[in-house]
Amino acid sequence: MEQNVNNLPEEEMDFGKMLEESEVVTEEGKVANGTVIKLLSDHAVVDIGYKSEGLVSLSEFRDGEGKIAVKEGDQVEVLVERLENEDGMVVLSKDKADKIRVWDRISQAAENDETVQGRIVARIKGGLSVDIGVRAFLPGSQVALRPVRQLEKLIGESYDFKIIKFNRRRGNIVLSRRVILEKERESMRKDTLDRLAEGAVLQGIVKNITDYGAFIDLGGIDGLLHVTDMSWGRVNHPSEMLQIGDEITVKVLSYDPERERVSLGYKQLEPDPWQDAEEKYAIGTKVKGKVVSITDYGCFVELQKGIEGLVHISEMSWTKRVTHPSERVNIGDEVEVMVLNLDTERKRISLGMKQCEPNPWDLLEERYPVGTVVRGQIRNITDFGIFLGVEDGIDGLIHVSDISWTKRITHPAGIFNVGDEVEAVVLKIDKEQERFSLGIKQLEPDPWNSIASKYLVGSVVEGKITNIADFGIFVELEPGIEGLVHVTEVSSNRADDLTDKVQAGQLIQAEVLAIDQEERKISLSMKAIENAAVREEKMAIDAVKKDMAASSKATLGDMLMQAQAKAAVSSSEDEAAEADAEGSEEE
Repeated sequence: MEQNVNNLPEEEMDFGKMLEESEVVTEEGKVANGTVIKLLSDHAVVDIGYKSEGLVSLSEFRDGEGKIAVKEGDQVEVLVERLENEDGMVVLSKDKADKIRVWDRISQAAENDETVQGRIVARIKGGLSVDIGVRAFLPGSQVALRPVRQLEKLIGESYDFKIIKFNRRRGNIVLSRRVILEKERESMRKDTLDRLAEGAVLQGIVKNITDYGAFIDLGGIDGLLHVTDMSWGRVNHPSEMLQIGDEITVKVLSYDPERERVSLGYKQLEPDPWQDAEEKYAIGTKVKGKVVSITDYGCFVELQKGIEGLVHISEMSWTKRVTHPSERVNIGDEVEVMVLNLDTERKRISLGMKQCEPNPWDLLEERYPVGTVVRGQIRNITDFGIFLGVEDGIDGLIHVSDISWTKRITHPAGIFNVGDEVEAVVLKIDKEQERFSLGIKQLEPDPWNSIASKYLVGSVVEGKITNIADFGIFVELEPGIEGLVHVTEVSSNRADDLTDKVQAGQLIQAEVLAIDQEERKISLSMKAIENAAVREEKMAIDAVKKDMAASSKATLGDMLMQAQAKAAVSSSEDEAAEADAEGSEEE
């Protein structure tokens, strides 16, 4: 017996209508809408409108913290894997349904040129792996506008991406973040160009740092902030002030629209401290500052932010020889200095440390007048002289030429040692050049003052050969006094080698030709004595001839006897002279 539908209860009529209106999925591999009707210990019972319910593992409903994120009555999407298993239940999967929906969403985003959000999860060959619901590939060239050296630093970061390649059948998805950044950059670029002008103050982000400056992204356009425009003070490297990613306010110094080059400044946002430097740091002013840098030639002292002055190594001490500034100061030291020179155009200040102390050279002339005899220890020996310590920090120089009147000194180290006590005479004090000249030989009279009267020109002297040179022979007349017999004055019969005629240590006689007291030179001649002997012999022969001519009666035998007698007399005189010479040598 058929029952009239109009006579059915209202609840049964509503349920029947729902059955007619609902579309029941009865095909495996399709996604169905279902309702959680019961939660078991490890499964959720889901009704998809089929003749039997299905089971879904509760593990598929866990959230990021591992908690079950479903309750009875929730609407869920599930994939129908099997319509009926051995127990008569429908086999369902929420995870697989989610993946299908993700792929649908990704496919739709690819078709509509939309962005997808994802999280970078791993570094892989050629780029990064991104989770956008499924795994997708982000090539290294598509990560940013410029190549990123360390891609690992981006793991865990979430961004929006553009799908540039999509193949659902192969499960291949290629993403790009660079495409989105380029569009954003172009949009920002238009806005930046509208505001870009010389003198404009803009916000930017440090994009790159080099040795000579930093590149600032102003929004689609990069500008260069040179290291010299970062601070009024000293900046050794841009990294001392900036790091990549820093937000910074800068001022546009110049803009070239054609070449799209922008020069930026940071220090220009503050007043130039050099504007009132002439008033604050007048020459002669004593100020305090901090040592900020040390070089081989001096140290730089910061007087205020943006103003540094140089203390040259020569301006650190009145008396001590400073070989390196680190002997006197360290970085960070607070020192008192005096302004020596100021050049505001070149922005340079010359400073002095020693000028803040009394100058010991001012009193030196009063304490040690020229001619004063001083005594001190030898502190240093050089090839040109010795330095004698007179006072603490003040040394006097005894030049090698002021050590002895007569001795030829090749190097003072052959006579003196460091630490020896020496007396000397003050010769000159040069306060401006800070030079104190002393002499040792001036302690005794100059023996050359009596040389001209002792060795008369034309007189015959005797001396010992001390040295034989190509140009002549040096003869010692007395200790410390030597004369030179030039090679042309050795003999009338000139020899190529002087050693054929004389030997070192030999005693000789010579005639004094000239004396130069200023140059301390005595010119001697051996040839002059030789010529004198020849003249005497000739005179003797001439005398004999004259006597022979005067006596015409004399026989030949008489004349020969007379000549022999004169020869004998001459020989006796020579032997007497040699005896006198030997006696003189023995004495």
